[in-house]
Amino acid sequence: MSDKIFLGVDPGRSKTGLALVDIRGDIIELHIAKTALLRVELEEFLNKRRIAAVIIGDGTNSKFVSEQIKRVLPWVRQFVVDEAHSTEEARQLYWEINPPKGWRRFLPISMQVPPEPLDAYAAVIQVHRHFEEKVEK
Repeated sequence: MSDKIFLGVDPGRSKTGLALVDIRGDIIELHIAKTALLRVELEEFLNKRRIAAVIIGDGTNSKFVSEQIKRVLPWVRQFVVDEAHSTEEARQLYWEINPPKGWRRFLPISMQVPPEPLDAYAAVIQVHRHFEEKVEK
């Protein structure tokens, strides 16, 4: 088993999703940072972990977020992935990990709204997409 950890990033104007994902694609930790405080929150979130690579979505504010990450992790390579429809995939991932309980399990998932923002789950999707791109090549 490898100890490689990847940082997934779903950049946004006011908040940025962060996810630590292992080489198998399993989630280690999730966090939603305020974009304005990204550098400080990123340092706390990483907690001195060694990161193999940063996978960042190409959407809103990605250049600014990428620059902030380079200041915290200047030696770590960044890969940019297409983040089109990642929120929809994040929603599906959320419900796979957190299936509805009680009476909610009888409602179609398509009619339910997750009780928390999906930005960190979208960051996981960015990493999964990067892994898929590597396999396809």
